[in-house]
Amino acid sequence: MPDEAVQQLSRTFKALSEPTRLEIVALLLRHGELCVCDAEAILGVTQSKASRHLRYLHAAGIVEDRRDGLWVHYGLAERGSVERRRLLQTVGRLLPETRVAGLEARYRAWMAKKDASPGASCRAAPRRA
Repeated sequence: MPDEAVQQLSRTFKALSEPTRLEIVALLLRHGELCVCDAEAILGVTQSKASRHLRYLHAAGIVEDRRDGLWVHYGLAERGSVERRRLLQTVGRLLPETRVAGLEARYRAWMAKKDASPGASCRAAPRRA
């Protein structure tokens, strides 16, 4: 039977085997924290799909959540190993620049819309570094 480190590595790779989850990790690496509604708007997926991907990353120990009233914010897990953090950073760098540029443009557009609309579906969270 594989030891815990091998099990954890396997869970990490399984969680990262889906393009939407890779994009979520890339956004979290760049911006620290996202609300479910942020992922929904930026990635162009439904709320249930965004939540499902974030829960999958959470179950794998890649992200942790923080509740703020009705909203749930996700950030990269701080209790993970240094090696795991390096792996995630490497994965983030391996995404094609055109894909990352598109994510960044959608992120900026969404944040501008949220900032301009106090009644938005969720409010901007204080950013974690």
